[in-house]
Amino acid sequence: MRTIPQVTAQQAQALVNEFISDYLSDRFTADQAKLFVTGEVWQVPVILAYPVVGSLGQVGEVLVSTSSEAIVSHTSFDEIKQVGQGLYDAIYLVQLLLLHGQ
Repeated sequence: MRTIPQVTAQQAQALVNEFISDYLSDRFTADQAKLFVTGEVWQVPVILAYPVVGSLGQVGEVLVSTSSEAIVSHTSFDEIKQVGQGLYDAIYLVQLLLLHGQ
């Protein structure tokens, strides 16, 4: 029998936003939490986003306990930054190619 999470998806997302704001720039944000199949944790994607442009994509993930507001695990901040830089570079390259008619 599944138990009802004590922490809501919105609470998990807010917790992740507060957590990553201490370590990453404001371009990284938590996306919508999804309940893991076991029901024990929320999977909260971390995305890279810019005003007007929106989300460039997922760069990491944070797992939050459904029974308490505890971070269970997370993608390393170095990895999040590396993946974010790769996404940014790829989008920039595509824009340059489009600008020059390639």
